[in-house]
Amino acid sequence: MAKEGYDDVRRYKLDKIENNKKALVLHAHRPSLGSDSKSPSTPRNWTLFGKSLKIGGDSSAISYEPNSQGLKHWATLKWKDVKVGDIVKLERNDEIPADMVLLHSSGPNGIAYIETMALDGETNLKSKQGPPSLVKRCKTVEDIGSIRATIVVEDPNIDLYNFDGRVSVNGETTPLTTNEIVLRGSTLRNTSEAIGMVINSGEDCKIRMNANKNPRIKTPAMQVITNKIVIMLVFFVVLLALFCSIAYEIWSQNVEDDSWYLEHAKVPFSQIIIGFIILYNTLIPLSLYVSLEIIKVGQLLLMADVEMYDPDSNTPMMCNTTTILENLGQVDYIFSDKTGTLTDNIMRFRKLSVAGYAWLHDFDLQKEAAEKAEKEGNPPDKQSKGKGVDKRFSKKRPHRPQLDARKNSEISHASNPMSPSGSIRRSGSIWKSTARPSKTQHEFRTEELLRYMQTKPHSIFSKKARFFLLSLALCHTCLPEVQENGDVEFQAASPDELALVKAAQELGFLVIDRPSMSITLSYASTSDSAENVVESYQVLDVIEFTSKRKRMSIIVRFPNGKICIFCKGADSAILPRLKLASLAMEKASEVGRRSSVRKSLEAEEALRRMSEHSPRSSMGRASMSLNRTSLSRNRKSLGHGRPSMASTRLQPIRDELDTWLKERENSDVERTADDASAYYTPRASTGRFSFASERRGSNQDIVFDNLIDEALVLDDAAVFERCFQHMNDFASEGLRTLLFGYRFLDEEEYTGWKKIYLDATTSLVDRQNLIEAAGEMIEQNFDLSGATAIEDKLQKGVPETIDKLRRANIKIWMLTGDKRETAINIAHSARLAKNFSEVIILDHATGEVEQRMATATLDISKGRIAHSVVVVDGQTLAEIDANETLKLLFFELAVLADSVICCRASPSQKASLVKKIRTKVNKSITLAIGDGANDIAMIQEAHVGVGISGKEGLQAARISDFSIAQFRFLQRLLFVHGRWNYVRTAKYILSTFWKELVFYLLQALYQKWTGYTGTSLFESTSLTVFNTLFTSLAVILPGIFEQDLNASTLLAVPELYTHGQRNESFNIKKYLGWMFMASSESMIIWFTIILEMHNKTWVTGFGYFISVGGWFMWNVMLSFAWSPHTGKTFPLYPVADGFLTRFGRNLLWWLVVFLSLAGVICLELGVASVRKAFWPTDTDLFQELQKDPVIRRRFEETVAAEARGETETVEMGQEKTSLEREGEIQDLLDERRRTADEHERHPRRDIPSI
Repeated sequence: MAKEGYDDVRRYKLDKIENNKKALVLHAHRPSLGSDSKSPSTPRNWTLFGKSLKIGGDSSAISYEPNSQGLKHWATLKWKDVKVGDIVKLERNDEIPADMVLLHSSGPNGIAYIETMALDGETNLKSKQGPPSLVKRCKTVEDIGSIRATIVVEDPNIDLYNFDGRVSVNGETTPLTTNEIVLRGSTLRNTSEAIGMVINSGEDCKIRMNANKNPRIKTPAMQVITNKIVIMLVFFVVLLALFCSIAYEIWSQNVEDDSWYLEHAKVPFSQIIIGFIILYNTLIPLSLYVSLEIIKVGQLLLMADVEMYDPDSNTPMMCNTTTILENLGQVDYIFSDKTGTLTDNIMRFRKLSVAGYAWLHDFDLQKEAAEKAEKEGNPPDKQSKGKGVDKRFSKKRPHRPQLDARKNSEISHASNPMSPSGSIRRSGSIWKSTARPSKTQHEFRTEELLRYMQTKPHSIFSKKARFFLLSLALCHTCLPEVQENGDVEFQAASPDELALVKAAQELGFLVIDRPSMSITLSYASTSDSAENVVESYQVLDVIEFTSKRKRMSIIVRFPNGKICIFCKGADSAILPRLKLASLAMEKASEVGRRSSVRKSLEAEEALRRMSEHSPRSSMGRASMSLNRTSLSRNRKSLGHGRPSMASTRLQPIRDELDTWLKERENSDVERTADDASAYYTPRASTGRFSFASERRGSNQDIVFDNLIDEALVLDDAAVFERCFQHMNDFASEGLRTLLFGYRFLDEEEYTGWKKIYLDATTSLVDRQNLIEAAGEMIEQNFDLSGATAIEDKLQKGVPETIDKLRRANIKIWMLTGDKRETAINIAHSARLAKNFSEVIILDHATGEVEQRMATATLDISKGRIAHSVVVVDGQTLAEIDANETLKLLFFELAVLADSVICCRASPSQKASLVKKIRTKVNKSITLAIGDGANDIAMIQEAHVGVGISGKEGLQAARISDFSIAQFRFLQRLLFVHGRWNYVRTAKYILSTFWKELVFYLLQALYQKWTGYTGTSLFESTSLTVFNTLFTSLAVILPGIFEQDLNASTLLAVPELYTHGQRNESFNIKKYLGWMFMASSESMIIWFTIILEMHNKTWVTGFGYFISVGGWFMWNVMLSFAWSPHTGKTFPLYPVADGFLTRFGRNLLWWLVVFLSLAGVICLELGVASVRKAFWPTDTDLFQELQKDPVIRRRFEETVAAEARGETETVEMGQEKTSLEREGEIQDLLDERRRTADEHERHPRRDIPSI
């Protein structure tokens, strides 16, 4: 109760922090309450300074009337005081305090850029623009105070993606949609100032409507079994008391009635049964629930693990509860957010394809490597990696990435496209795809592209590449800002655009200014001039990106007067709009067919491997099918005997374990086409150039002649095929691809289209559709410019962590508010989806959701699909929830699938999915992890909630059960501490039940010799302290310090985590086994609880000594402290001087003690030995295996390699034999002998002192 009270206080403090945030409110418009009817059907009326507000019926209406009363200035109010109808002023980077309709923005064309990451997880900024009828009348504070308007909005609801309302000004009515509404939980970005009017506040805001208003109280899963056992014990105590009472009645009739010395001693049945219930009530260990808290406090302190500390953010692992520590060891489902949880909210330009050639861009990685080396006190010299890149690609102006002789001296060997011998160096890059780490990178680096363009500036390829880089620098809406130190930073509505513009900057095309309708570029001249060329391009029109169009276009006028339209977007949007669309579609189909064949072969290989092992769903004992017979035979040699003999006997086991681990660590079945390099190397079809060929000399011109095939650049069919193959490969690596096209326009065509577009942008009716229709007219007949691939950087260790979680039989769902395409890309890069996965997309727009789910369920059930990923969007999920048949089909499919991705999901939908899996999948433990306010609902709904202290804020970390800084720490949190806490708690509970039964069963056995009269075997004072003081440490210490397996073993072998999922440490069967042993042992068997502990340390030894020695000290104390002068005599319990003068001096008593102790120890050890010999568990096996130093080193090296980010497989070492050791010793002796002989031949001459 105290702990729940503390949680309530903590939540109150967090609410207080949120409610006391500051907002600027127009003071003249603060409401003063007039009258308020409590009936919800009667409109509520307020008299406001300058406005009249009416709310009632099915919608809310806010009416503004001119009123000049009141001082019009911006007053600072707390969020909790903001009311509906208030006018709120927002400044750059301010959080939105309530749902508002936008009235004014200082941005271009009245646009405000809003970040909604905390609402829907999208990193792209949303452009919001107030209703035109209000914007033109709300330019100043005076205008706002004098406007006359009525705003009608929908009732508060949870829908984040739709909004219905209208605004009427002077009889002119316009609709209100999501484009004019900004929601609480958003942040104003890239806009210096915005003004809005509150339409929903407090609990009526959409983000609060999506929140879990009444979070459930979380309880440990083991408590269910514990409660069942307690109920069983209640019945057992009642039955035992009833049995003893009946036995007393029988004994009374047979003995007591015939014994003259027992006359008038009979006890009524009602009293004797109550007496027995009191005597045996301690068999029900109600103190267990209290002492469990002590155990969990100790476990909590030990979870302060430095391995889960993030030095970059200075964030340790935080535990906000002690209630559900053991649940961490039993997780079956993980529900993860995407943005900020799996990803790092950072986009990096990674690859490009132009004129049929692909290039890898890794300037950022080389710069980071150079900075890391310098930070570690090892600054790179002229031949070290990254120094030249760091200097050459500085963001300071003027910028010239030309490779002249002076800068060549600074370029490192790693970044130099020419090896010392003059041959072209292939991309032995430090970058590896997270989705396909084993894939060979065929691409050249963009450094080689720049060098080629400098060496051959007038070649056809160079012109095409230069024009493609120009399109990167022009086709965007980013705004450059020159910092005080001269660096150029960009404000972008999308991190993708920011990555593209930065890449253009690094490749020589720097945007240095962007006035209202122009873009100023600085780039290197193609001539020998050392000066950069600065040109200004006039921006004529921008057709912005929308999820429906999937593309963005910009029309610019070149300095020479030519007009060109650049367009970038998804391949599905650009391909049909190419000039040679039919040829492009044909080549894209060919690439798609090749990809399908490769994926089908990989899927067949995966199915073959699955058939060789036990099914993943069963996770039976065969999943860890090491040769147990051979291990049992060689168990004696583990850690014993001569090293050489032990090594010989253990080597087959080591080899078998190494093979078993490699099969699971290298589960990739990727197949690379034989001709894969043909789409990257020049003239592969003719064999004229090959990177495997010998060097043709050191002449750089000869090398560059063979680098690019100019004839291929002019072949449209070859360029299309290679470009689409590159894009297919980029996508398979988890990169986000974009296709670029361009077309030059004549003046007449543009003038005619401009009139249509202007009418569309100024229309008050159906404006968006008219703009899209106008865009369709001009976005046609493009020439292909090239393709780009952007990496949405994952947090460190995310793919490896997901692989290990999957090996641990944990299913991972990704729930995000982002778009479907983005979610699928991240799923591939994070290895949620494999390259051969069957991606089952459920889309309500197709009308085939039910058929698709039924077919997929059947295929998965029959084992026809190697790896399945279900993708569903929020709107489809809403329709599924509304139909009971579809709901049953969906959850049947979702439970069978390997992974599920839910995109465009609202916070309430995330929580609903978690709740349904938690309640519908029997005995499943769910874990939800996220970092934003939109993840709070699902974190509270899951059995275990984990918050990431990420870039979306600390809302999730504060409200969660556990908080970590990085997703990768989930490995250690679950596999190590989760497993240990589960085993510790299980052992503590079983030990407590065991000692209670052992101790109090003696009372029942003793009744046979007391005529079942309820006489206690033990003196009352000793009985009380025995159970509290002298048996508590024996069970508490294992409950805090037990470690059944090493941390390195648990991390290297995630399959061991299934121990907790299957409830192997604590179940009814295990309990009955322990109770059988308890009923077979004597009074002092509880002393041997120490034998149950695998990890024996001085702490547990000290506890054992205190428990045993303390009991005897207690007897000595009673002998002295008991006063016989109290007038009371206790003939049954000779306490006074009992231990010192009576039974303590009786050798027979000591003999009984030691014989009993030896007997029960032998029984415990014998049963344990037989069980481990004939029915060993996975834990028993790995306890023996980790004793071998070679195997233990293999586990430790695997964990260390993963921490360093290495993907190579760790090899199992071998222990040196005695012959090898003797050889080493002999070599040392020979070396010393040679050194001595050398000294004898050349004695050292002493140098005389001066």
